[in-house]
Amino acid sequence: MNVAKPRIRKLVVIGVGLIGGSFALALKKARLVKEVVGVGRSRKNLNDALRLGVIDKAETDAAKAVVDADLVLVGAPVGQMPGIFARIAPALSQQTVVTDAGSTKQDVIAAARRHLGSHFPMFVPAHPIAGTEHSGAAAAFPELFRDRNLILLPQQETKAAALRLVRAAWLACGANIVRLDAAEHDEIFGAVSHLPHVIAFALVHQLGKRRDAKRLLGFSGGGLRDTVRIAGSSPEMWRDICIANREALVPLLDGTLAELEAARAALAAGDGEALEVMFRSARQARARWLLKKPQ
Repeated sequence: MNVAKPRIRKLVVIGVGLIGGSFALALKKARLVKEVVGVGRSRKNLNDALRLGVIDKAETDAAKAVVDADLVLVGAPVGQMPGIFARIAPALSQQTVVTDAGSTKQDVIAAARRHLGSHFPMFVPAHPIAGTEHSGAAAAFPELFRDRNLILLPQQETKAAALRLVRAAWLACGANIVRLDAAEHDEIFGAVSHLPHVIAFALVHQLGKRRDAKRLLGFSGGGLRDTVRIAGSSPEMWRDICIANREALVPLLDGTLAELEAARAALAAGDGEALEVMFRSARQARARWLLKKPQ
């Protein structure tokens, strides 16, 4: 199906990090945006974004930046979004479409509905399933979203024109569009994204507190690096995500603790058979997952 290419005169990216910066670069590469205005708290990061051509203009005042914008992407940590929505709402033009890239959706949608007020029908909730352990404008690159899923979660009030613009913009970035309900989204990504991050952070935190941490980590190999790669992600961003999705995440952590308790009991009892059954079942589940996962 042919999709009309968006014509974006002015794109405003609030939070010019890996996601927001890559979104801007992808649309620039596709020659679909005339001007990108970046908004952020860190002057150094904004200067990096200007130097690297991620944005064309830097602004610290979000309300001032969004005036006469065609599209606004809020790429800040989800904990900051209520305040951002409240600040920009009075300055939004009638035709301005607002979207986000938050990793949790029920809280973001509720905040947008509350703070955007009459502009809420022009808000399109979204979540790009892409990223690396790096952050900041310097980490952005235009191919980040190529062949990755982009979750759209339009609400009953969402205007069709707003949805068309956001969908077309993400398709221009190379993303595959998927629709989900907000509660289903938060449950799914609590399990496959938020839980692994908590585990990775906790493992590195545990090892890092040891008196012999420097010597111990000096002997680590690929196994530890592969396991804890995502612990290099932004602590602020993941703090906000985990708190926002705690209703889904706490039961998932309970399940993980139960699995660890079972492994501990088997080790304490010297029960190699029980450990092997657990490990073999996990290995088979991983194999089934990778067999179905697009390469």
